[in-house]
Amino acid sequence: MDLHFGDGEPTDDERDAVDALLGPSESYGQGTERSAADPRCASRPVARRHLLLPGLHAVNDRVGWISEGALTYLCRRLAVPPAEAYGVVTSYPLFSVRSRPATVLRVCTDLACATAGAAALCAGVEQRLGDGVHVERSACLGLCERAPAALVTRAGDPVRTAVSAPATVEGAVRAATAPGSAPEEPPAATAVPQAGRGGLVLLSRVGVVDPSSLDDYRAHGGWTALRRAFALGPAGVVREVVGSGPVGRGGAAFPAGRDWQAVASRPGRPHHLVCAAGESGPGAFRDRVLMEGDPFALVEAMTIAGFAIGAHRGHLCLRGDSPRAAGRMRHAVDQARARGLLGDDVLGRGYAFDIEIRRGAGAHLCGEESALFHSVEGRRGEPRFQPSLPVGHGLFGAPTLVHDVETLVGVLPVLSATAPAHPATGTGTGTGTGECGRPKLFCVSGSVDRPGVYEPPSGTTLGALLSEAGVRENLRAVLLGGVTGGFVRPDEPDVPLPSGGGTGSGVVLAFDDTVPLPRLLLRVAEFFRDESCGGCVPCRVGTVRQEEALRRIVERAGTAAADDVALLREVGRAMRDASVCGLGQGAWNAVESAVDRLGAYG
Repeated sequence: MDLHFGDGEPTDDERDAVDALLGPSESYGQGTERSAADPRCASRPVARRHLLLPGLHAVNDRVGWISEGALTYLCRRLAVPPAEAYGVVTSYPLFSVRSRPATVLRVCTDLACATAGAAALCAGVEQRLGDGVHVERSACLGLCERAPAALVTRAGDPVRTAVSAPATVEGAVRAATAPGSAPEEPPAATAVPQAGRGGLVLLSRVGVVDPSSLDDYRAHGGWTALRRAFALGPAGVVREVVGSGPVGRGGAAFPAGRDWQAVASRPGRPHHLVCAAGESGPGAFRDRVLMEGDPFALVEAMTIAGFAIGAHRGHLCLRGDSPRAAGRMRHAVDQARARGLLGDDVLGRGYAFDIEIRRGAGAHLCGEESALFHSVEGRRGEPRFQPSLPVGHGLFGAPTLVHDVETLVGVLPVLSATAPAHPATGTGTGTGTGECGRPKLFCVSGSVDRPGVYEPPSGTTLGALLSEAGVRENLRAVLLGGVTGGFVRPDEPDVPLPSGGGTGSGVVLAFDDTVPLPRLLLRVAEFFRDESCGGCVPCRVGTVRQEEALRRIVERAGTAAADDVALLREVGRAMRDASVCGLGQGAWNAVESAVDRLGAYG
């Protein structure tokens, strides 16, 4: 292996950051095992590439950016080729390989924040802040119910963060210059307008239990499902999940039980469990709210899933820019481990299971399963070009079960006394399997008075949900399913929820007539252009061509020439038919629906 290390030397801070994660280095070139014949000679690399992303986070948190010396030192410790590590670090927007100030202020400019005045906020903070703060226009920060949002990160030991949302120029500047004086974030329950209401299933504990107290969680039914799982045994748990019919909430609505059954039946070992908690699409924040408001539920649900499929480690993959959710989950995992609910002997039943928390670095594409596996393994977050089902060949090439937070937490009622409540809630119209009668969460934001996460009763229409959220009278359009979904006109209030696979993400973004639709569509195109990994030509070229055409339309004051619309359709069809993964395949959806259903450029 030709590593081609550079000549850069790490600073003391950079070296300390890496050593704090990996342990002290016996030699500068540690990262390989020593030959038994001659201890001075390295034999083969130690397989620790999966620690590359945590190592990059460690340096970035301590110093604020990744220098050549830091990258070289980390690569030597992990025996990773520097060229490959450079490709990894430059593929994640939260990292930088160029020197920047220790304090970074990220201002969200995505859809919900754009409608709430993000452009004016950016201009204001850029004018007020000097060279000591790096101001960055960011993709969605997952704080859509409190738009506009800003996040401050001040590198150091320890790293300090501060959230300003809803952000004002004064508040964002104060958070950037004195993070300790930033106002405390509101309770997670403020993002759940229905908090405390009877009949809720997935949101029943948010705003009711203390998210920092394991005992309070236990007093509200916590660990009941896990104890029943142990009584049923792995095969019994799988039968319960298959029979109850919950489905994955990532958008495909595939029956969860079939995945559990497939992974559990695989003879290969080890088996892996991955919780994809890094939702980063504009308008999506349900998983963040669940982790902030009911973190022990996710710990319990992951333990049950691991027990059922024969996994002994769960990988909880969080957003890198959600500090409160990460802090709540770390505390919950530590408390559960200290009380014997995680570790070598869970509840004294002889089953070993633990949870490893992994922070992402801002790549929306890592929502795709194989790209997420690559990220955990220490590679660029790109999808596999020859996709295979994760139940057979997933993380580290082993059988893997992948679910998001909502799907996993939704298993708890199946195994507890609240299971009969399922037919009474949800988004379908019956009590059978699939979506019918199952609880479903919707993230409502934009031009509404009460944005937040909602769990509507069965059969709820879009109009009823928006009415509960306080939609404004001058409603112009609603985007269902986020940037890969489609628009609905305001004269279509009876659309059922969900309506088709496009709303699997649960995103409901409302826009009133003050929002310039051509500029909004341009922001959608910019999102896909920035998030494309560039691995396949249809997506790499198509997202750029789509953005260029929409920019020309905006520059002509929203008037589209016939050739621009024709080009958009041609490029959109090419991306949908030939892109490798769902990002490119869905990049044209919102724009197409705006053209055809809203007459955006008519």
